[in-house]
Amino acid sequence: MQIVCVCGLGMGSSLILKMTVDKALKQIGATGHQIEHWDAGTVGSRNADLIVTSEDFRDRFSSKENVVYVRNVVSTEEVKTKLRTYFEDHNLL
Repeated sequence: MQIVCVCGLGMGSSLILKMTVDKALKQIGATGHQIEHWDAGTVGSRNADLIVTSEDFRDRFSSKENVVYVRNVVSTEEVKTKLRTYFEDHNLL
């Protein structure tokens, strides 16, 4: 599964979120995922199985179903909970 972490410029917060997502996935025992970080403009022209982004981008991705929104990009607990819920809801765990 290709997971993409998204922020406005694809540099700062998306890279931090990528590291948080990687840590959270390891903690829930989810393996084999490819994680990248992109800017919000790039994600529209490329394919991703799952987008993880901050609540700030909810309006931008409201038409997509494969998005997990987080409030705190450094909170492993929040990201872990939301990823686990997404995976369980989509029979991916």
